[in-house]
Amino acid sequence: MNHRSIAIDGPAGAGKSTLARKLAEKLGFLYVDTGAIYRTVALAVLRAGVDPADESQVIPLLKGLDIRMAYGEDGMQRMYLSGEEVSQAIREHQVSGVASKTSAIPAVRDFLLDFQRRQAREHDIVMDGRDIGTVVLPQADVKIFLTAAPEARARRRLLELEERGQEADFDTVLRDIKERDYQDEHRPVAPLKRAEDAALLDTTQLNLEQSLMGLLALVKEKIAQ
Repeated sequence: MNHRSIAIDGPAGAGKSTLARKLAEKLGFLYVDTGAIYRTVALAVLRAGVDPADESQVIPLLKGLDIRMAYGEDGMQRMYLSGEEVSQAIREHQVSGVASKTSAIPAVRDFLLDFQRRQAREHDIVMDGRDIGTVVLPQADVKIFLTAAPEARARRRLLELEERGQEADFDTVLRDIKERDYQDEHRPVAPLKRAEDAALLDTTQLNLEQSLMGLLALVKEKIAQ
């Protein structure tokens, strides 16, 4: 049985996770949040107290790393690190910066590549990340590059953090987002970029519902071809 795959890429704070999850629900597909997978590795690195940008310190950690992904009855993806559910812990603000650095290490990306591709072989999926359409699933049935202005992404991220009870201010979040953009776009391995055959959806002026409708329209257009 051939399974269908939808790849959604874009910068930090573009709403990829929320929109990809809602899109998967609408289509009856499995949602795979690759950012959560990388964040789980980042959390392990953070807890180990090693330099996330130093390959010689990070690579040895991969050998004994026990990462699992499971889905609850609500269909939500849950991440486990050494048997501990860390779905909330990986959303801490400090984990984001660590994830950006560790994900630039080739060995980390190789470690997780088959883990991600296996999901597409076994299920109809919506997968989001930064290199899904270019590296992870270059043969995806639908590729979409989701973006928004940095200021719009910062406002959304700030609201998200406040809803979780985490303290943050707009200027700090905006600076972090711009730094993350630069790191993701300039990393030597699998940099963030729009695949040549990816449709572009800019959500700067769109609310959540409008963005979801835009995604659905693009998917139906591509699959109908």
